[in-house]
Amino acid sequence: MMNIQTLSFDTGDGRMIEIETGRLARQAHGSCVIRVGKTHLLATVVSNYDAREGIDFLPLSVDYQEKFAAVGRIPGSFLRREGRLSDYEVLISRLVDRCLRPLFPEDYHADTQVMIQLISSDENILPDTYVGLAASTALMLSDIPFLGPISEVRVGRIDGQLVLNPTAEELKKSDVDLVVGGTANDLNMVEGEMQELSEEEFLEALKFGHEAIKLQCAQQLALCEQMGGRKPAREYNHEDNDQELRQRVIAETSPAIREIAQSGKTKKERSDAFKAVLNEYLTQFDGQEDKDRMVRLTKKYFHEAEYNQMRAMILEEGKRLDGRSTTQVRPIYTEVDVVPAAHGSSLFTRGETQSLTTVTLGGKLDEQLLDAPMHHGHSRLMLHYNFPSFSVGEARPNRAPGRREIGHGNLALRGLKAMIPSDVPYVIRIVSDILESNGSSSMATVCAGSMALMDSGIKMNKPVGGIAMGLITDESGNYKVLTDILGDEDHLGDMDFKVVGTTDGITACQMDIKINGLKWEMVAQALKQARDGRLHILGEMDKSITAPAADLKPHTPRVEMLVVDKEFIGAIIGTGGKVIQDIQARTETTISIEEKDGKGYVEILSNNAENMEAAISIIEGIIAVPEVGTVYEGTVRSIMDFGAFVEILPGKDGLLHISEITWERLGSMEGVFKEGDKIEVKLIEVDAKSGKLRLSRKALLEKPEGYVEPEPRERRPGGDRRGGDRDRGRGGDRRGGDRDRGPRRG
Repeated sequence: MMNIQTLSFDTGDGRMIEIETGRLARQAHGSCVIRVGKTHLLATVVSNYDAREGIDFLPLSVDYQEKFAAVGRIPGSFLRREGRLSDYEVLISRLVDRCLRPLFPEDYHADTQVMIQLISSDENILPDTYVGLAASTALMLSDIPFLGPISEVRVGRIDGQLVLNPTAEELKKSDVDLVVGGTANDLNMVEGEMQELSEEEFLEALKFGHEAIKLQCAQQLALCEQMGGRKPAREYNHEDNDQELRQRVIAETSPAIREIAQSGKTKKERSDAFKAVLNEYLTQFDGQEDKDRMVRLTKKYFHEAEYNQMRAMILEEGKRLDGRSTTQVRPIYTEVDVVPAAHGSSLFTRGETQSLTTVTLGGKLDEQLLDAPMHHGHSRLMLHYNFPSFSVGEARPNRAPGRREIGHGNLALRGLKAMIPSDVPYVIRIVSDILESNGSSSMATVCAGSMALMDSGIKMNKPVGGIAMGLITDESGNYKVLTDILGDEDHLGDMDFKVVGTTDGITACQMDIKINGLKWEMVAQALKQARDGRLHILGEMDKSITAPAADLKPHTPRVEMLVVDKEFIGAIIGTGGKVIQDIQARTETTISIEEKDGKGYVEILSNNAENMEAAISIIEGIIAVPEVGTVYEGTVRSIMDFGAFVEILPGKDGLLHISEITWERLGSMEGVFKEGDKIEVKLIEVDAKSGKLRLSRKALLEKPEGYVEPEPRERRPGGDRRGGDRDRGRGGDRRGGDRDRGPRRG
């Protein structure tokens, strides 16, 4: 009943990839399993045969999910099952989506779902490297119209040598982490981070990745041939068209559209002017029986006319919608310390795009918990990007961050983190609130984030800036690369290429291509213009801040780290956490302890120097080893018939026997001390077995002239000898001591 087909190939470095189809998920319209060692990815694709009414776009959803069983773990959630996709899974889903979407026919509008699941994992093989190959193969095995195949590969660089699909261990040593996607002929998606790569080195990495993509595309076609050829694409008719109306709308509205496009109006003025032209044109359909259809089609053709006129104006005149040349950056305004209560803040405005960004510094307890199958642990660096609807003049309910917000925030984070020193003692949260948007808001986040970090006092290696590049082409091969694109130029153009970096190189990038026929010289020109634009933007940022602040702001919490021997961790924490909780309450600090490499790392967080010193003093006292012969200033903690317990170090009490208080013989402890008294004592003995401490006060007093040592009394049978150290962290005994008032023996 099963027609199982497999194909194996070498990626070129000795690593084998196996593709199998016909065994799993056979009711999907296309399915396959990609195997690389113990890593198995199941990809499925399903598409409806009919489009929903009124849909004039491709409703494509791409979901990548990692199963906890794949790594032998049970989910940590309350329900103990996989929930919503993690941010990491969303980011991988976006990578595949951006690579697949341009390869569907423009007139195909049926709901289409691509799902890729990690069902088995090798912890050293990064599954996201093979997700694009899995998704494309499933589509190629279906009858869904798809202009593929495509594939994705990861490019690393170790010791100056480019590496294809590095393992997790290799990636730790790499200064490049670049995911490249495309067809055998073109690239259409790039995203990654790197350590100040030059434009020439970046282009070399892209070409290296594309060679591997060609091989993987050829193998997908070979599998189809092995199965008798690709299935015939299904027939569909998802668009309602009227060619006569189309020609009329384009001819009659294009002059007015061109005039508005050439006017250099602002975004809102331009949008209002286009709407006025369209609404006036639509009045001719009033009273017609098919008005709804005519209005819908007219809006569609009017948008096509906008598309044509904007592109023609740029190609023919070199002039853009806001009047700039192709290489000009919009006016920039910058400011720092705009939110005085934040630990760092900045405002970055470029044209009609504005980001208000804040930085908050915290301690270990503020780390972000990561609970995904392949990403489990904690993160000390976060960047959250918010895009409220008012930023584009719309009214929409505020909801949880969508895929776009997660993706833009991740890109900005990748661009900044290369310049944040690894030894920063703080957990860092960067928040970018987009207050206005007309293109390149993620790059505004990079610039604002860099300034806010420097304003906070984080010692960044270098300032970081970002810029978005665009591309306009025509069928004859003419093209223009656009610097610092507007929202309309992104929507109506052929490329969105975001480049992040310093004065010395690229630290992150994201590129989406909507056309076939991308030439390497186009990419090279885009990189050159991006560098020029980035240097200009960094110069504008320098007008507000040129280097990290010399010190943290007064209200920023300070962090101190103490490294202690492993055996002291229990003493600092105390039974049930009583000791550490008491220290935090007394000093108004936040303390956390982490054990690693056989040591205890104690982090103390406080915005008050006095409280910080108090907490450090207490902890240093706990970890201090009492030395015989040392004189301590102690505190009387409790008084017994036979003496007093005196705390000489935090959490360390010793017995000051009644016979060791003074050279005079005391009949009782009544009136000698009261709890809380500060007295000087000398440590005269540490019991070798129990560790209990024996103190003396009289050893610090001058012996009276003619003093005669009294004869020791005979010890009574059954005498209680349980006095001594009351170390709170180790369960010391407080229930009395030697009741013989003479000197303690042995």
